[in-house]
Amino acid sequence: MQPYDRNIPYNNLPELPPPDEKVITIEILQSLNKANKALAELKGIAKKLPNQAMLVNTIALREAKASTEIENIFTTDDELYKSLTYNDYDLNSNAKEVLFYRQALWAGFQKIKDKRIFDEDLIIEIYQNIKQVHDGIRPSQTETVIKKRGSGLLDGTVIYTPPRGHEIIEKKLQNLFDYLNQDEKYDYDPLIKLAVSHYQFEAIHPFRDGNGRAGRIISILLLIQKQLLDLPILYLSAFIIREKDEYYELLNKVTTQRTWRDWILYVLKAIEETSTYTINKIEEIDQLFNKTWILVQERLPGIRKEMIEKIFEQPYISPKSLLDSNIKSVNTAKKYLRQLQELGITIPEKIGKEIVYLNIDLFNLLSET
Repeated sequence: MQPYDRNIPYNNLPELPPPDEKVITIEILQSLNKANKALAELKGIAKKLPNQAMLVNTIALREAKASTEIENIFTTDDELYKSLTYNDYDLNSNAKEVLFYRQALWAGFQKIKDKRIFDEDLIIEIYQNIKQVHDGIRPSQTETVIKKRGSGLLDGTVIYTPPRGHEIIEKKLQNLFDYLNQDEKYDYDPLIKLAVSHYQFEAIHPFRDGNGRAGRIISILLLIQKQLLDLPILYLSAFIIREKDEYYELLNKVTTQRTWRDWILYVLKAIEETSTYTINKIEEIDQLFNKTWILVQERLPGIRKEMIEKIFEQPYISPKSLLDSNIKSVNTAKKYLRQLQELGITIPEKIGKEIVYLNIDLFNLLSET
């Protein structure tokens, strides 16, 4: 086999699975046990919330924000939350990238729930949503290379050249899909599959751009496909941001040295720590919701619990979004929100021509790292 050369398309990228001795070690099995335990606890505790939209909307947006930050695309929590509330809010290009990621995550989530398999249609839809384009697998003439980013002497040097050629890419993708979908043939723990497949997707690099974000969405969807989570609430990108240099270093070591152990341990640690973080965040949201509901019951008995659940779905709420079979007019919704304002639960803010209300305690809780 031709020796690896970062300047030559890696058409010899080995197919999956890696040798068992590379991915099944005592250390990996110990770490795997901890990660699975934390993930199972997360799945169970997510069901505690009276309205899971309270968790899904906020966690998914934070994941979208963090995943785009890995690609050096930055925006603020405040701008994103406002955009979800007020459709005409004037977003900058970075914030739009975050919302495109969120859109891609939800499109992928619906598709994996319906079809239960990974295939080319799924990953292309994710990519097209992320990048807002209509193309698919990169064609043979696209000479994609990965270059070092930064300001040092090595900035701009080639660090990896992914496989090139439409047929080669499609063949390697089909091997990846088989590895993910065929659990009888590839009988590995789903979290081992997550770590291995994330590397493989990034190494194949099937699209012109957006591969990192698409790969992170695929990892979340794998947890849904394998029924380890019911909802896409694992916030892996925040861990990667904190350990970004190690993330790229370990990916590169798999390519250059075929050292899977450290990469898999890194991913399992990310899953364990992220699960624990999200469990704590769920408990904090639940406690805040219960305290708020008790206060409202005591002071504003005319307000129903469903309305309080609504103001916990995301920090900003517009009067129109409260309309339902019980609140039938915008004026009634405004009256209730002003009453919540008097209790210090909401703060009015003008966005464009509309007055919306901020659940300030929820916003502060979600903004904490």
